[in-house]
Amino acid sequence: MIRRLAFFLLLAVASVVCWPFLSVSAGDEWQPIDPADLKMTLEPKAPGAPAIYLYRQVDRTDARRASTEYNYIRIKILNEEGRRFANVEIPYRKEDAGVNISNIRARAIRPDGTIENFNGQIFEKTIEKTKGVKTLAKTFTLPNVQVGSIVEYHWNYDFADNYIFNSHWVISSELFTRLAKFSLKPFEEWAVRWAWPAGLPSGTEPPKQDADKIVRLVAKDVPAFEVEDYMPPENELKFRVLFIYSQDSFESDPVKYWRNYGKKQNDRLESFVSKHKELEAAVSQMVSPSDPPDVKLRKIYSGVQQIRNLSYEPRKSEQEVKRDKEKKIENAADLLKAGYGSGYDITWLFVGLARAAGFEVSGALVSTRNDYFFNEKRMNSAELNSNIAIVKIGTKEIFCDPGAAFVPYGLLPWPETAVKGLKLNRDGGTWIETPLPESADSIVKHTANFKLTGEGDLQGTVSLSFTGLEAISRRQRYHNQDEEARKKYLEELMKDYVPAASEVDLTKQPDWAGSESPLVAEFNVKIPGWISSAGHRALLPMGFFSAGEKHMFEHAERINAVYFAFPFRKLDDVTIELPPDWKVDSVPKDQDQDAKAAEYTLKIEQKAGTLHITRLIRSDLIMVPQTAYSSLRGFYQAVKSGDEEQIVLLPGAAAAAN
Repeated sequence: MIRRLAFFLLLAVASVVCWPFLSVSAGDEWQPIDPADLKMTLEPKAPGAPAIYLYRQVDRTDARRASTEYNYIRIKILNEEGRRFANVEIPYRKEDAGVNISNIRARAIRPDGTIENFNGQIFEKTIEKTKGVKTLAKTFTLPNVQVGSIVEYHWNYDFADNYIFNSHWVISSELFTRLAKFSLKPFEEWAVRWAWPAGLPSGTEPPKQDADKIVRLVAKDVPAFEVEDYMPPENELKFRVLFIYSQDSFESDPVKYWRNYGKKQNDRLESFVSKHKELEAAVSQMVSPSDPPDVKLRKIYSGVQQIRNLSYEPRKSEQEVKRDKEKKIENAADLLKAGYGSGYDITWLFVGLARAAGFEVSGALVSTRNDYFFNEKRMNSAELNSNIAIVKIGTKEIFCDPGAAFVPYGLLPWPETAVKGLKLNRDGGTWIETPLPESADSIVKHTANFKLTGEGDLQGTVSLSFTGLEAISRRQRYHNQDEEARKKYLEELMKDYVPAASEVDLTKQPDWAGSESPLVAEFNVKIPGWISSAGHRALLPMGFFSAGEKHMFEHAERINAVYFAFPFRKLDDVTIELPPDWKVDSVPKDQDQDAKAAEYTLKIEQKAGTLHITRLIRSDLIMVPQTAYSSLRGFYQAVKSGDEEQIVLLPGAAAAAN
C-alpha cells in the first residue's frame, strides 16, 4: 500500500532586529528584503489576492544517506483575509514515517520594517484541505502580523536512509507566486529522468541539468491553484516535476520498457507462490472438494482476509520490529507460517492458493487513481503502485484484492476501479482495465421512524447503513480507532446529514471488523423545530437527510472537471407518525428527475396518521467535463428545489375547523 512521508516540526529561536538595517545573524539564511516589497499594496498579476508568494525555494539532495530538502517561503500579506497566512500549516499524514524536520526559522517583517522572530509553540491539529479530504498538520502562528507585513520561514526535511524514490517539485500553490527556484542533486548511483505531467507555467523553461549535475528550474508569475469541490486529484492538475530513477539505463520505447518490467514482476510473483506443497496443504484446510467453484473461491478469499494485515496497522519503528521479532516474508509459505504479512503479499498469497485449488489466476499491477491518473508513456513503474488478482471462472473474470482490508469478495477498493493495469505473464504482460462497480453496489441508506410532536419537533430512531465502497472506506479509516472515537465520528456524521440543528445519540455500534456485511449504526435522533408555522397551518420540509446536497455546485462557473470517486446511491426511507389530532392538508407532487447517468426521486405516501417519504439519489458518474458542468449543476439545483418542498399540515384546532 502507498506510504507517504510524515513531517515532524522542531523550533529554533532567533533575535529581533529593526529595519532599515534588515541584518540577521550568521546562519539564519534570510534572503535580502527589497524595501519596495514592504511598500507594495497589491499585485496587478493577481488582482484581489489576499497574499502572494514573493519567493519560494526548494533545494533537494538525494543520497543513500543524509538526503535532505531545504524549503524557504516568503509571503506578502495584501489584505485582512491574507493575515490568515500568519497561521502556518505544514500538513502530513499520521501513518507516515521516515522524515524529520530540522532547522526551522520563522519571522514576520511589519510594514515599518520591524522584524519579529517566532518564539512560540507548535501544535498538531486536523485540517480539511478539500471537501471530505482530511489530514493532520503541525501548526504555529506568527504574532502581530499586519496588512502589508511579510512572513517567511524556512526549514529542512531530513529523510530516512535510502529514501530517494519520491523526489518531486510542486510548482503550483494556493497563492500566486512571483518567483520560485527549484533544484535537485540526483542520486549519483542511478540514472534519472524527469517529467511534468500537467505542463509548466507559461514562459517557464524546462528543467535542465548544469555542469555540476544539479537539475534546476526557475518559474515566474505562477498563477494560484484554485481548489474546487469534487475535482480530479490535485497532483493531476498542478504544475509539478517528477523525478524517476532507474538502476539501469532508461529505455526510450514504452513497449519495450513495460515488457521488460512485466517479465521481472511476473518472475517475482512466480517465485513468491512457488511453494506448491505448502499452498495445497493450506487450501485443503479451507475448502471441501465438493464445494462449487464460486464457494471455493469465496472461502479462500475469506481465509486470506483473516491473516493479520500489517499494512493496516500503525507503522512500527525499527526498534519495535526487532522487539516483536517479526520475520521477513520471502514467499507465500513464509506468510502462512508467520500468520502475518503486508497487504501486497496477502494478495499474492491469494493468487497462489487459488491456483492450488485449480483456478486459472493471474496477478496484475494497477495504478490507483486517488492521487493521479496513470500514463504508460511516462514509463514510471512506481505508478503501478498496487496489486490485484484476476480469477477466471468459466467465461467470467473476478477481480479481487484481498490484501485491501474490509473489501468484500468481488469488489476492489475505489482507487483501483476503472484504472489501467498490467496483467502479468511470462511474456511481459498485457494491459487491462479494472471494472467500475455499479451505483447499486455502494449505498448510503437512512431508515427513520419519527414522531412529530405538537411543538413541531421530530424525534425517533434512525438506522444508517453503508454498503460496498461506502462501507469499505469508513472501515479502513476507523479500524484503528477506539469505540469512543468511532462513536464521535458516527454522531457527527449523522448531524452532518441533517440540514438543521439536531440531537444525536448512537445506540448501537456497527460491525467494524466485517467485510461482507453492511456497516449499520443505530441512533436516537431529535430535530427540534423541524416544522414552521404559516397562519393556521404547519409546514414540514421533506429533505430530512439532504444537507450533503444542499450546497453542491452552487457556483455558476467551474474551472475543472467534476470528479466523483465512484458510482453511488443515497436512499432515505422516512416514516413520520403525526400527533393524533393533526391532518395532512396537501403534499407536493412526486419528484422524478431522470438524467440517465443520474436520477433523483422523491415520493410521499399518506396513511392513517402517518407519512411515508422515500428519497433516492442515484449517480453513475465518475468524470464530468467542465463543458457539461451546467447540466450537472442543473440536476443538483433540481434536487435542492425538490428537497425544499413542504408538506402542509393542519394542527389540532385547525384540523377540527376543516
